[in-house]
Amino acid sequence: MSRINICASEPLTRISRGSIRTALITVAFTRTQRPARFPRHVCTVRFTPLQTVLPCSSYFSSVTHCCFSVFFSISVAVGGNGRASGAVANRLPLCGKRCIRGTAHLESNRRNTFQVTTYMCFFPLLDTKEDISKNVTFLFPYNGSQWGPVLFVPNITLPLNKALARVEGFLFLSHLLSFIRVDGPSRGALQYETIQVVDNGPILRDMAFSADQHFLYVMSESQLTSVPVEACEQYSSCNECLGSGDPHCGWCVLHSMCTRKEKCERSSEPRRFTSDIKQCVRLSVHPNNISVSQYSVMLVLEAHNVPELSAGVNCTFEDLAEMDGLVEGNRITCSSPAEKEVPRIVVDQGDHQIVQLYLKSKETGLAFANTSFVFYNCSVHKSCLSCVGSPYQCHWCKYRHTCTHDPSSCSFQEGRVKQPEECPQLLPADHILVPVNVVKPITLRAKNLPQPQSGQRGYECVLTIQGVEQRVPALRFNSSSVQCQNTSYSYDGMEMSSLPVDLTVIWNGDFSIDNPAQNKVHLYKCDARRESCGLCLKADPLFGCVWCKGENRCSLKQHCPHPQSMWLEHNGINSKCTNPRITKITPLRGPREGGTLVTIRGENLGLEFSEIQDHVKVADVQCAPVPEGYIPAEQIVCEMGKAQQSQFAGNVQVCVGECRPEFMAKSSKYYYFVIPRLSSLKPSRGPVSGGTIVNITGSNLDAGSNVSIMFKDQKCTFQRRGGQWITCRSHASMQGYGNVSISVFVDKAHIHKDLKFEYVEDPTITKLEPEWSIFSGNTPVTVTGTNLDIIQNPLIRAKYKNMETVNTCQVLSPTIMQCMAPEFPNSPSRQKEVPERPDEFGFILDNVQSVLALNNTNFIYFPNPVFEPVSVSGVQELKPGSPIILKGRNFLPPAPGGNGKLNYTVLIGDKPCTLTVSDTQLLCESPNLTGRHKVLARVGGIEFSPGVVHITSDSPLSSTAVISIAGAGGLLIFFIVIVLIAYKRKSRESDLTLKRLQMQMDNLESRVALECKEAFAELQTDIHELTSDLDGAGIPFLDYRTYTMRVLFPGIEEHPVLRDLEVPGYRQEQVEKGLKLFGQLINNKVFLLSFIRTLESQRGFSMRDRGNVASLIMTVLQSKLEYATDVLKHLLSDLIDKNLESKNHPKLLLRRTESVAEKMLTNWFTFLLYKFLKECAGEPLFSLFCAIKQQMEKGPIDSITGEARYSLSEDKLIRQQIDYKTLVVNCMHPDNEKSPEVQVKALNCDTISQVKEKILDAIYKNVPYSHRPKASDMDLEWRQGRVVRVILQDEDVTTKIEADWKRLNIVSHYQVTDNAVVALVPKQVTAYNSVNNSTVSRTSASKYENMIKYTGSPDSLRSRTPMITPDLESGVKVWHLVKNHEHGDQKEGDRGSKMVSEIYLTRLLATKGTLQKFVDDLFETIFSTAHRGSALPLAIKYMFDFLDEQADKHNIHDPHVRHTWKSNCLPLRFWVNVIKNPQFVFDIHKSSITDACLSVVAQTFMDSCSTSEHRLGKDSPSNKLLYAKDIPSYKSWVERYYSDINKMPAISDQDMNAYLAEQSRMHMNEFNTMSSLSEIYSYVGKYSEEIVSALEQDDGARKQRLAYKLEQLMRNRYPAELRLYFPLTFLGESQERNSESTSEKVRNERAGQSMSTSALVGQQDAALRENTGVISEQKKTQAV
Repeated sequence: MSRINICASEPLTRISRGSIRTALITVAFTRTQRPARFPRHVCTVRFTPLQTVLPCSSYFSSVTHCCFSVFFSISVAVGGNGRASGAVANRLPLCGKRCIRGTAHLESNRRNTFQVTTYMCFFPLLDTKEDISKNVTFLFPYNGSQWGPVLFVPNITLPLNKALARVEGFLFLSHLLSFIRVDGPSRGALQYETIQVVDNGPILRDMAFSADQHFLYVMSESQLTSVPVEACEQYSSCNECLGSGDPHCGWCVLHSMCTRKEKCERSSEPRRFTSDIKQCVRLSVHPNNISVSQYSVMLVLEAHNVPELSAGVNCTFEDLAEMDGLVEGNRITCSSPAEKEVPRIVVDQGDHQIVQLYLKSKETGLAFANTSFVFYNCSVHKSCLSCVGSPYQCHWCKYRHTCTHDPSSCSFQEGRVKQPEECPQLLPADHILVPVNVVKPITLRAKNLPQPQSGQRGYECVLTIQGVEQRVPALRFNSSSVQCQNTSYSYDGMEMSSLPVDLTVIWNGDFSIDNPAQNKVHLYKCDARRESCGLCLKADPLFGCVWCKGENRCSLKQHCPHPQSMWLEHNGINSKCTNPRITKITPLRGPREGGTLVTIRGENLGLEFSEIQDHVKVADVQCAPVPEGYIPAEQIVCEMGKAQQSQFAGNVQVCVGECRPEFMAKSSKYYYFVIPRLSSLKPSRGPVSGGTIVNITGSNLDAGSNVSIMFKDQKCTFQRRGGQWITCRSHASMQGYGNVSISVFVDKAHIHKDLKFEYVEDPTITKLEPEWSIFSGNTPVTVTGTNLDIIQNPLIRAKYKNMETVNTCQVLSPTIMQCMAPEFPNSPSRQKEVPERPDEFGFILDNVQSVLALNNTNFIYFPNPVFEPVSVSGVQELKPGSPIILKGRNFLPPAPGGNGKLNYTVLIGDKPCTLTVSDTQLLCESPNLTGRHKVLARVGGIEFSPGVVHITSDSPLSSTAVISIAGAGGLLIFFIVIVLIAYKRKSRESDLTLKRLQMQMDNLESRVALECKEAFAELQTDIHELTSDLDGAGIPFLDYRTYTMRVLFPGIEEHPVLRDLEVPGYRQEQVEKGLKLFGQLINNKVFLLSFIRTLESQRGFSMRDRGNVASLIMTVLQSKLEYATDVLKHLLSDLIDKNLESKNHPKLLLRRTESVAEKMLTNWFTFLLYKFLKECAGEPLFSLFCAIKQQMEKGPIDSITGEARYSLSEDKLIRQQIDYKTLVVNCMHPDNEKSPEVQVKALNCDTISQVKEKILDAIYKNVPYSHRPKASDMDLEWRQGRVVRVILQDEDVTTKIEADWKRLNIVSHYQVTDNAVVALVPKQVTAYNSVNNSTVSRTSASKYENMIKYTGSPDSLRSRTPMITPDLESGVKVWHLVKNHEHGDQKEGDRGSKMVSEIYLTRLLATKGTLQKFVDDLFETIFSTAHRGSALPLAIKYMFDFLDEQADKHNIHDPHVRHTWKSNCLPLRFWVNVIKNPQFVFDIHKSSITDACLSVVAQTFMDSCSTSEHRLGKDSPSNKLLYAKDIPSYKSWVERYYSDINKMPAISDQDMNAYLAEQSRMHMNEFNTMSSLSEIYSYVGKYSEEIVSALEQDDGARKQRLAYKLEQLMRNRYPAELRLYFPLTFLGESQERNSESTSEKVRNERAGQSMSTSALVGQQDAALRENTGVISEQKKTQAV
């Protein structure tokens, strides 16, 4: 078992000779007079059962059974001089003849050693299956005249069968406490608690107490539990605490808690702590009730068993009011609540409200006593009887018709009523019968009726008939009588012969007279439901109804128009109805033996039983009427006599009074005599406990009126029958197993047949598999047992907290049946997340009681699976074949053995899908469907729909494309209409103008139509091609160092922080020591914060310097990110304070990088989000980059201007019609020409360099860009057959020059054909290259090539449109697709070949539609808190919480400001930078056109994070108009993202520091700390005076002497080495003059980057020698 029973004995009794001294544990050992030299001694007794049971044969020869062994010891701690040791040791008695003796030693406090004897005794058990009936008593008798207390252990009987596993006990406050691990409670002791100590499995035998005996250590096979020996805090009241029986617990009065005595403050003072239930505090109050209209009434409270209350008390009326109490002894006086604090009592809540009145101690602030106090409201009573019957002081004002607690408020003295006998009320009336539609007064008896006073209205009777109120004037005769005036009444319908109607007597409009007898008026109709003469005459004689023979109807006497001779009335002269009639007979068949009760229904069947007695025959057989079944005029029940064999059938005959024709009735149907027979029964066997439904077949089994079935001498309970069958339910067999004969009795007929029913052994249950289910049940359970096939309808049951559920089972064989687990009985437990065990679990197998509750099963219920919606909107978009992932929890119950599997069914529409199940996911392979389908998941008794899936086919035309085409078409129609209007206006001018406009219109229309047609055709294949091409392409992530360097120091490839410190060898150690000391200062938060603030306050400290210092500090603190985060939080806090103090708008915070803190924040996110980029956000960002690059390259791109046919940026859009054609070239691999050729798509308008780049992209698809060959190092060779090979170049002797414009060679220039074979070969030096290498190729071609391939800082890409300047020598300008419009020598005819440039803006929409999916994927990944199984980065949650804390600190509750701070913190500072510059994350090449498109995406990203509304118009930039409709949706994503983060649990500083420490450890050696410190130290030299001054003014810095340490570092500790290595001004002007020339030389040397290392070292040596004198003087001065 996993539970422990805790028992306590009655208090132990100790007796000593001469005088009785009783203590808790301390016992005085004395003679008649205790010697003075012997102090008190402490005696401790411990009982511990052995873990093994030894055979008794070794100790008791006459007993062959097992023994129960007990070990006990007595230890005596002797004080004083310890002379009593021998006497005590010698006086220990033997426990019995079969004891084993041992010795132990006890050392006293004075290092005296005493011998203590221990004994182990064995007690025989007669039968191990039975508990010990005798008590185990340990007796230490008084022995002679020596010291020997007698210790009586009270009776505690422990069950010593196999259930006993372990007993531990100790003495506490005169009680022997036992902790027993047993299956049932102990007898003979007070079991006061049973506790659950382990989750599963039994408790092991080993139990032990802690040293202070406050805890019991308990073990199971998998768990060690520390169990407190007491749990006093579970009791909330004194009676519960002291009534629990736990001797540890007492009641701490003023603290109102159950606890140990030592935990109660001042428990030694009188009545502050009690352990006797009779001493619980009792409180009474007088008066104990007041009216709600009484305020501030003085109340006297009397408290018993309370301690001294000098600190004062408060009286508290629950949550209504609290006031001071005046303490006088045990009496406390306080006032009741004021008017505003009195509770409101309304009619629906009764006339009173009970509140608890608490006494609250001012010393502890806690309530320590309470009693009930009643507020009552008399005014809720609306009748006199309820008012005066109230248990409170309520009085009835008769003339005001109100109830009040103040009788003086009644108008008249005689109007005050206090006793129920004085109330105005109606007296009981026998019958108030009123026929409908008859004018009749109603007179009522009453008493104490008030006489209406002047101005008051008289009496009325109110009858409510079928919901309609009818008022009738009434007349008060005197105080004891009132009469409702003559009026007729009626009600609708003939379904009721009489209708009781509520009657109320009122006066003065609405003052009702009490009607305690509930007198009602009975309205009746004689002809309702009295269609026959018999029914009419059997009506209540008081009704006065008669049968009017002339009209054949029932009516009142006065309403029958015929003379009295034509009436028939009950007990009248004519009171016998003629023409009786039989309408129904049951049954119609019966046995000849008789005994059948025949029921005859009809009309006019007599009004008295004597009229039909002996006058009934059925089939000519006398049938004796039964009085109990006779209903006058309607029904006769008679018992059939025995029929002769010759009688077979006949009708039924009834005579009323006499057998004359007018009083005789015969039935039209016949009654038949039949012979019932038996043929078989099924089933033929059942459990001995009964409960089997037995079906007996035969013929004529529905005959007769009564049937009984006997199984030998026992009845089988009849259930139902038909003509050929009878069913009954068997009882438990009184004879045990075996066959019993079956007999059936139908009325008096006994049916014989040799039928046997066999009672067999009851079914048993031996195994359940599995022994678990879920709360909703309906999971399969395989049951193994015996005789299961004899049960017809087996059920499985579970019971929990008096609630029971059942489910069905199916028998498969005699030993196996399949059941569906029942639902867990307690429905609220469905929501629980912890397993539950039912109180009972078993089976309903007929009447078998042994399986109703199985004791050998550990059946457990696990929490139900919980499904999450497929998406926030409830609709998930999918492609055909894509799997459906249903998320949730508890999908795999943690069943024992790990085999917890459930049978899930998931339907997509009506079709099931194949499932793969994990604990948190269901992976569903969706069937071949398209359209919207409901998802339905079923498991056990759960059916849940997580949403709808929308499966869309791979349509080449997206909704965005359709919108784009529609927009283009609308734009076309708009322009056509404008042109037509212009044409119509100009047509009047001249025919020449008309013709010219016509030609222009035709040209414009054809070109726009062609453009739209091309865009439509391209959009059909764009998305499919992009998706398929991107599949399988690897993502070339940069390593951590390169990634961080590109963000921290953009544009600098070889930064000093990546290299070792370059110092001459003999100075290396000295410089490093100095830098280590400087590093210690950097790691001082006070110094670092002062250092940064001082630098930022300098005018010469530029924005570039701020960013550089922030990046250098972060590289130094890379290994201490916890410290860096702390510094960053301080800097951000200062920045927020500064921003708010300067009264800038709060939204401007973190908008620009104007401080070191803002750049450090960017770098902080850079460090901590690298893993998130690699695992989550990197993939959609790379997909977007590849999609943009591929989409741009599908159309012409001008290699000089960077303009393209497809673009998201209006600035980079070619606004001309470029004719081009797509070619496929087969390229041979440069490294292995034998490998298969690679097909590459190129355009015939591409330059040769562009073709080379496309070929390199195709061949080295999965190779990082830095590892590929450069296009400038390769030549493109066109191979025509095996012999002809042509080198293709951008410029060669065939290049065309027109005027001063030179066009680069394109593919069509060489007339390269489709499917041509080309190869990339190493760069070759041709004659043209060598001659012209210094002319055009040097000035122009190199410019655009370098511009295209540039991989450095993005700052150099800000001007993305290169200036096309003529060659300095030849004056020739280079162009590719379009000539720069800024040159004025363009011919006028060139303009004529162009279209209106704005027409081509539709290409922006086409490009945007193609890239929409990739933009959405990127934004959704960034603005989502669930990232493909990865958690939200801790850094984001931590920083957002910090910003919220700062907002709370400054009382900024504007949600827009908080939203803007978070947007400026993360999206603006980090994500925009990454989106704009993917080369910071990936090893890729970013062209100018790609950069322009990414800039548009980044701008859209920024707009999505803004809270301001963007009002767009026709003059708005195209990039904002492009995503105008998408930005509101993106904004909702951002708001949801911020909201989800805010709802997440806060990250503790401990968890965050652990995360930061892990990040620091992972990237500890990425940067050279010495080099970083050297770079930072240069700023110390530049602003040394300002830094030192700031440190001296800072209190914290002065305490740590940071200014002195910095000066020591600069002056005394390695000054020459540091000054020479960092050639900046350090301190005073004299020092500057002494080293001016040397420092200047070194500065020039570092700036020029041209002096050799040896020269630098030489100059440093010279500077060292020159400064030796100065240094020596400084040292002397400091020494003095």
